[in-house]
Amino acid sequence: MKQTASYREQGNGLLSSPVLPYERSYRLEENNLLNQWKKHYELYLLLLPALLYFAIFEYGPIYGLQIAFKNFTPFKGISGSPWVGFDHFIRFFNSYKFWDVLWNTLTISLYEMLLFPIPIILALLINQLTSQRFKKVVQTVTYAPHFISTVVIVGMLYLFLSPNSGIINKLLAAMGFDSVFFMAKPELFSSIFVWSGVWQNAGWGTIIYLAALTGINPELHESAVVDGANKFKRILHIDLPGIMPTVIVLLILNVGNFMSVGFEKVYLMQNPLNVSSAEVIQTYVYKSGLVGAQYSYSAAIGMFNSVINCILLLVVNFIAKRLGKTSLW
Repeated sequence: MKQTASYREQGNGLLSSPVLPYERSYRLEENNLLNQWKKHYELYLLLLPALLYFAIFEYGPIYGLQIAFKNFTPFKGISGSPWVGFDHFIRFFNSYKFWDVLWNTLTISLYEMLLFPIPIILALLINQLTSQRFKKVVQTVTYAPHFISTVVIVGMLYLFLSPNSGIINKLLAAMGFDSVFFMAKPELFSSIFVWSGVWQNAGWGTIIYLAALTGINPELHESAVVDGANKFKRILHIDLPGIMPTVIVLLILNVGNFMSVGFEKVYLMQNPLNVSSAEVIQTYVYKSGLVGAQYSYSAAIGMFNSVINCILLLVVNFIAKRLGKTSLW
């Protein structure tokens, strides 16, 4: 008969209570873990600053989210402020600005999401270039705008779109059209915001896709060429399927930031003439929270925005996992 438990040996040679198999395996795992810590302690020390950063600056502030459910005042502190429940959320939903702010945020976010394939197309085109020198020039030209600060980008927009001295209006005047004050027209705000963002970030966004394209087996292209496939068919049937997992993951991450429109650029582009289309959730939180000192109210709006992003992330990740088996988790 097979014995399933060993026994502890005491100092006098006698045997005490049995050591069960699961207890023995647990002790082995514990010893292996301690040995790993001792063997690679330098690597864990290098990891420690990153862990402290996330613990202090990412997870620590979660404690302050409770002010969204309180009537927070700095003198009383978070724990001393009275609890008001969902009053601030209800106030935001009943606000006359709620639908305008939500609509502007959704409009810009959907606009940006529709242009999500542009970096993919650009990466596929750059990958087909045969001249390495010309390829490097194209990459440099498309990457360069990403390193320009947001303040400078908005300043360039005001200069280029100026009704008096802007280059765009100079071209319109040369063609016999009247000058247009682009930055003062609410109906043009979303287009200016989104397309300037595409110009600034499309080249930078191609980096990940180009890296994914380098992982495709060249023999697949060689076989396709032998079979008579042209470049378009090779892109359609080899390159696109090869980078599709990367595309899906980045799409999920973008959807997770769907309601997070860039605050700095929107705020800098706002003026009294276009504010009806330029007021988004982020700028409204800033004006009501920091400028208006309504900390609990702005925290409630920010939590609402974050919850929507989290729900969208979970839903899209679940759909992607069910359909293509490619997801974040």
